[in-house]
Amino acid sequence: MSAAGIWVLGALVVLERLGISITPIVTALGVGGLAVALALQDTLANLFAGIRILAARHVRPGDYIRLESGDEGYVQDITWAQTTIRQPLGHLVIVPNARLAGAITANYSLPGAEELVPVKVGVAHGSDLAEVERVTLEVARESQRDAPGAARAHEPVLRFHTAAESAMEFNVILCAAHFDSRGPLVSDFLKRLDARYRREGIVLAQAVRVVRLTDQRAGTDK
Repeated sequence: MSAAGIWVLGALVVLERLGISITPIVTALGVGGLAVALALQDTLANLFAGIRILAARHVRPGDYIRLESGDEGYVQDITWAQTTIRQPLGHLVIVPNARLAGAITANYSLPGAEELVPVKVGVAHGSDLAEVERVTLEVARESQRDAPGAARAHEPVLRFHTAAESAMEFNVILCAAHFDSRGPLVSDFLKRLDARYRREGIVLAQAVRVVRLTDQRAGTDK
């Protein structure tokens, strides 16, 4: 019990010994306490939610998160009342701690900051798939070694997965050092890949659309 509480309790005991009824005083204190509690309800909820967030460490300053509302960015700080998120374009999103604690949140910095990045590619039918795999992985390794935002230690992986109508499709698995460095890594890889494919004579898949014209008078195809 705080010192103020002890003094209040002592004063009530003295008043009772002096023959003064303390029932109205206790009732008033109870009503006043309830009013204060209601007024501070949101503040206390944010305070305790902030304590839970900091203690659990599922969301930490510096983490890149995405809220169920769609807002995403780096956690700038967590105070007793609110959490500040800095979006990629530099804007700030202020989230009450109670709302953050009750929201579905994706943390892209846990368990580690690195992010696997699948890149879908397709080559024309008739391509030498063994040669395609060799060339593509060489390019992917160059990007993992030199591109900004790449996780240097990652070994790229290539997996063919679909013989589509107009292409043999596969995924190349790259790895970014951080969630928001995926874009620069993919851009670097695709530019290198296009230039290398041109030199090697490898043809990227192109969508093919067949148009059939019908003579409405004769009811026959042209």
